[in-house]
Amino acid sequence: MTNIVVLIKQVPDSGSERKLSDDFSLDRSIDPVIDEINEKAVEAALQIKEANGGEVTVLTAGPASATDAIRKALSMGADKAIHIQDDALHGSDAVQTAYALARALGTVEGVELVIAGNEATDGRVGAVPAMIAEYLELPHLTSLRSLKVEGESVTGERETDEGIFTLEGELPAIVSVNEKINEARFPSFKGIMAAKKKEIAVVTLAEIEVEADEVGAANAGSEILSSTPKPPKQAGERVVDEGDGGTKVVEFLVSQKII
Repeated sequence: MTNIVVLIKQVPDSGSERKLSDDFSLDRSIDPVIDEINEKAVEAALQIKEANGGEVTVLTAGPASATDAIRKALSMGADKAIHIQDDALHGSDAVQTAYALARALGTVEGVELVIAGNEATDGRVGAVPAMIAEYLELPHLTSLRSLKVEGESVTGERETDEGIFTLEGELPAIVSVNEKINEARFPSFKGIMAAKKKEIAVVTLAEIEVEADEVGAANAGSEILSSTPKPPKQAGERVVDEGDGGTKVVEFLVSQKII
């Protein structure tokens, strides 16, 4: 194993109230953190590195603030990072984002495995890893709960409502992992200090040969024209059982057209 690349993303903390900007894009200034599923993807890469050698590179696309997410991955043990930072990326859809990431991956020498989370918590599209695989014409194994690299192949288990399926592909390949894959390690103090000295290559779209008119909100395949805020929570209706509690519950369910 020579090089594993992990795709990471900075997202608003899932416990925070999320808001849209004036252009209907997600306001990413609200409690930004590395996506939890990305921490698990980094952990999976580090375990493979410890078993097979090589190095781990993290890759992200985003504003300057995404450096904090990169540093978190580096403090866990990743070796270096690539940060696509270009204002023209703002408002890009999943297809455009996948294209930019695929172009950036093409600049990394010796990549044998790309690991991503199965879906980001800010958009939950769940398709970017497969899109990148299509752009690069690589095999892809998605939504894995286990992952193993042996020789020139990668295997993993995918769990669905129909059962558990074992998937296998030849390297180089792209995989995505779900929340069952592992428990991510906490960065040590030594790791945090070491992360400050690790290399972060900041690149523009031009440097990865992506034209500005191929990305961005103005060139996206969809457009948001309006949005409606989620209604505030309302107090529930309490049913006092005075011997007829069951009847009252049934009447309420009928009134709500639940039964």
